[in-house]
Amino acid sequence: MASLSSSTQPFPPAFNRRPAPAALRAQTTPNPQPTSSSSSSSATNTNANNSTALAVTSRGKARELQKLKDKEAKERKEETNKKIASRKAISVVLRREATKSLIEKKKGSKRLLPRTVLEALHERITALRWESALKVFELLQEQLWYRPNPAVYIKLIVMLGKCKQPEKAEELFQAMIDEGCGVNHESYTALISAYGRSSLFDKAFSLLEQMKNSPDCQPDVHTYSILIRSCLQVFAYDKVQALLSDMEIQRLRPNTITYNTLIDAYGKSKKFAEMESTLVAMLSQQDCEPDVWTMNSIVRAFGSSGQIETMEKCFERFHSAGIQPNIMTFNILLDSYGKVGDYKKMSAVMEYMQKYHYSWTIVTYNVVIDAFGRAGDLTQMEYLFRLMRSERIKPSCVTLCSLVRAYGKAGKPEKIGGVLRFVENSDVMLDVVFFNCLVDAYGRLGCFSEMKEVLEIMEQKGCLPDKITYRTMIKAYSVNKMTGHVKELRELMQSAGREMSWSQRKKPDF
Repeated sequence: MASLSSSTQPFPPAFNRRPAPAALRAQTTPNPQPTSSSSSSSATNTNANNSTALAVTSRGKARELQKLKDKEAKERKEETNKKIASRKAISVVLRREATKSLIEKKKGSKRLLPRTVLEALHERITALRWESALKVFELLQEQLWYRPNPAVYIKLIVMLGKCKQPEKAEELFQAMIDEGCGVNHESYTALISAYGRSSLFDKAFSLLEQMKNSPDCQPDVHTYSILIRSCLQVFAYDKVQALLSDMEIQRLRPNTITYNTLIDAYGKSKKFAEMESTLVAMLSQQDCEPDVWTMNSIVRAFGSSGQIETMEKCFERFHSAGIQPNIMTFNILLDSYGKVGDYKKMSAVMEYMQKYHYSWTIVTYNVVIDAFGRAGDLTQMEYLFRLMRSERIKPSCVTLCSLVRAYGKAGKPEKIGGVLRFVENSDVMLDVVFFNCLVDAYGRLGCFSEMKEVLEIMEQKGCLPDKITYRTMIKAYSVNKMTGHVKELRELMQSAGREMSWSQRKKPDF
């Protein structure tokens, strides 16, 4: 019994028991008489702390998991709302577009959305659809929210002027006054522009005098510039000089737009002395400097007349003065070089445009296609035509005329048939110039049956032949000694300008 009580371990070792901690061994070894109450309390505290830590950890993880679930649910809801909103937006846009396209049939409806009506009106004004625009404007006036706006009237008057409808423009001008809109120099200028575009210069100058006598509507440089441009379009140079003298009396200085208008008109008329004197007068003004439009007008004037060296010198001088060329400048250079057959310089211009990332326009393609067609390089011409279509640039009637002319000179009637098949599958607006090119090409090739069919195609397209059409056919028949057809066509030429369709005229018996 004495040997058992003298043991240094209070408890016998047990299997699978972990070794006691060092701190516990240090406490139990020197004084092997712990009480049972202290041992049980320390174990209880340890278990309680462990349980509390586990509970806190589990609650934290649960909160994080719940936050993650809430975030995912919120993202799913937002995504669903976006899809619903997108569908609603598309639906609204489609309904608005449908309403705009059929808005003319909404007459009598007074609760249309302002945005829908105004956008429909703007689209028709931009497209110069004057009849449809006036119908939409009448619908606009019927709306409950309508208030007279002078800006809308001015846009309509300018559109009518471009469409050669001066009487309608005058009616709108009077309606604007009747609705109580304030008339200013902008509205007067718009009406003067409408008169000028239709060559009604008596009314235009009378309205100008009325402006000068009105203290609140004095004409400005813009008013005179518009009237000068209208006079230059009909080569009324005496009226232009009168307007310039009147500007001096009114103490109005011509601006860059005025000078550019004069320079461009003189250049197109081959009046090089007047063009150069206008440029000198422009340079003498301290607050009026040449710009890229000035450069383009002068470069075009010399280039179109074949004065290539002078054109190049002018281009270099403007460029050295700090005026940067634009795409129109390069189109003019390409056209000028192409017409004189200088394809080496033409290629250099094309390489320069590619190097400095100038995007080609439909004018650029038309110029180079026509140039290579005139040179007989059908391979390059067809490549450019395919490239044009791959760039999603819609060919115009000018493009098709160049193709037909080139194929006619090269003796390729089957290629002309390919152009006609392309026309059938496209919505290109054809004019009498295109059909005259067709008649000329078939006449050169001696394809008289196809040349006669062109007249039938014109009838189907609603395009009336003109005197050039008949003269081209007469030339083709004369070359081939077909005197009977020539005589009948000469008689038919007398009715070419009358307002009747081809089916109503007496057809020659070919």
